[in-house]
Amino acid sequence: MSERHALFDPLLQDLSDRSRDEVLAAFSAVQYAAHPVPEAQLAGLRDVTLRRQVQKMLKLIGRTLVHVDGTHWTAGYADDVAETLTAQGWQPLSAVDRAVLVLVLVHSVAIPRSEGILTGDSWKSARPTTVDELRTTKISSEERRLALQRLRAAGLIQLSGDHSGGPSYIPGPQLQRLTPAARRRLQDQLILAAAPSSPIAEAIRARKGVTSEEGAA
Repeated sequence: MSERHALFDPLLQDLSDRSRDEVLAAFSAVQYAAHPVPEAQLAGLRDVTLRRQVQKMLKLIGRTLVHVDGTHWTAGYADDVAETLTAQGWQPLSAVDRAVLVLVLVHSVAIPRSEGILTGDSWKSARPTTVDELRTTKISSEERRLALQRLRAAGLIQLSGDHSGGPSYIPGPQLQRLTPAARRRLQDQLILAAAPSSPIAEAIRARKGVTSEEGAA
């Protein structure tokens, strides 16, 4: 913590002891809490001036505040930092883990959204992905089981509340760390892949200035 304070001291040195503690508490909460943090719980998130200091701290480490559902906050990679990491080939997930994650997102988010069942741009879904929907010829049952364990441990997926038909999965809280721009890009890609002929896919292509033929190429 002392090294971290050395990095942040120029931002914190003019604050009162109380304000400094509130800013540090808010910074730690959005960085390390498993779920988005209610702003009502922390003065460092409620107060616009203190929240601005939290944002400046996050910027120093390539992060940014992400507003969730209008009343919660978390932290994610800033768009320019994410773009640089992607260009450098940074990828923390294996190919199998990425495939299983995409299947969950397609079945629980992209398809319901393309059918008009799910609206808005959050990752909340009442349409869990079943194990049957995760079965593919290219991923063995053991690989799938281990991938599901790793994705759950990483907070990228979670078990749905309804286990009546066996385990099923919905997006996890870590996806809420995506910025609005990153979330929109990923959701657009999922819809174009899952339902390329749907009206919402046509709207996405129109917004991007891409024809259906180009989108399929």
